[in-house]
Amino acid sequence: MLGGLTPAARGRLLALGSLARYPTGRVVIREAEETTFVLVLLDGVVKATARTDDHRDALLAVRMGGDLVGEFAAVDGRPRSATVTTCGAVVARVVTRADFLGCMRQEPGIAQAVNASIVAKLRVATSHRVDFTGCDAPTRLARVLYQVIMTYGERTGADRAVIRWPITQPELATLAGAAEPTVQKALRRLREAGVVSTGYRTFWVENLTELRRLAFT
Repeated sequence: MLGGLTPAARGRLLALGSLARYPTGRVVIREAEETTFVLVLLDGVVKATARTDDHRDALLAVRMGGDLVGEFAAVDGRPRSATVTTCGAVVARVVTRADFLGCMRQEPGIAQAVNASIVAKLRVATSHRVDFTGCDAPTRLARVLYQVIMTYGERTGADRAVIRWPITQPELATLAGAAEPTVQKALRRLREAGVVSTGYRTFWVENLTELRRLAFT
C-alpha cells in the first residue's frame, strides 16, 4: 500500500504512531481480542492465521513491508478476525485507531489507498475460492505455491524463486483446502520431480514454468 502513495502522503502516514521492532515468532495481534491499533509494516514478514472449528490454525494471508495490518478492526471497531505472528524480525509503525481514522479524514489520498488495499484483499479472497472450485488437491496445492511464490517470493533466476520465511505443511494444507497427508504426498512428488525443494526456514521453487503448468493446465 505504501508504494501507491505520493511521497508527501507516505510521509504523513509514517509520521503517525510509534516505531516498534518485533522478534521472530511474536504474536502482535490475537484473534478475537478487542484492540484497534494498526500496524504499518516497514520491514519483515507476518502471517495471519485463524482458528478452525477442529482447532487447527488456518493460514489466511501473508503481509510484508509496505502493507497495512489490522485496519479492519480500526475501521469497524469489531474484535480481531485473525492472529498475526511475525515470521522473522519485523519493523512497524504502531498507530492508534483515532490517529489512523483522523489521518484518513484529513488525507483523501491515504483514505483512497487504504480503501483500495482492503478491496484488493477481498478480491484475492474471492478469486482464491473461485480458482479452487472443481480442482483436485494436487492442483490446488500447485496453485497455492505458485500464487505465494509470485506474490511474496524472491526471484533468484529466470525460472527459480525462494520464500525466505517459514511456511508449514499444515498451513499449506489449509490454504489448499486439503488434508495434511494429501499435501505431504503431493509435496513429495514435487520434490522428486525437481519442481520444489526445502531448506532451513526457506522454500524453493526450482522450476516455475513446470509449477505453473501443473497449477493452470
